[in-house]
Amino acid sequence: MCKFKYFFLNGQQYRTTYNLTILELIQYFNFNTSLFVLEYNNQICNKKKWNNIFVDNNDKIEIVTIVGGG
Repeated sequence: MCKFKYFFLNGQQYRTTYNLTILELIQYFNFNTSLFVLEYNNQICNKKKWNNIFVDNNDKIEIVTIVGGG
C-alpha cells in the first residue's frame, strides 16, 4: 500500500510517494536556484540545508523569485 505525502508548492497541492529533499524537488521543477529565495513552512530556508530537509506531509514551500527592474 502506497502512502502519499501531500505538500504545497507556491499554494498548489502536490502528492508524492517518494522521499524527496527540497533540493530534489527544486531540480524536478527545474528552478534556477540562483534567482529565488525559498520559504519552508513559513521560515526562510538556507540553500545549504536543502539537501538535508525531506518534504513531509502538509509541508508548505514557497519560492519567491527575485526580479530586477528600474
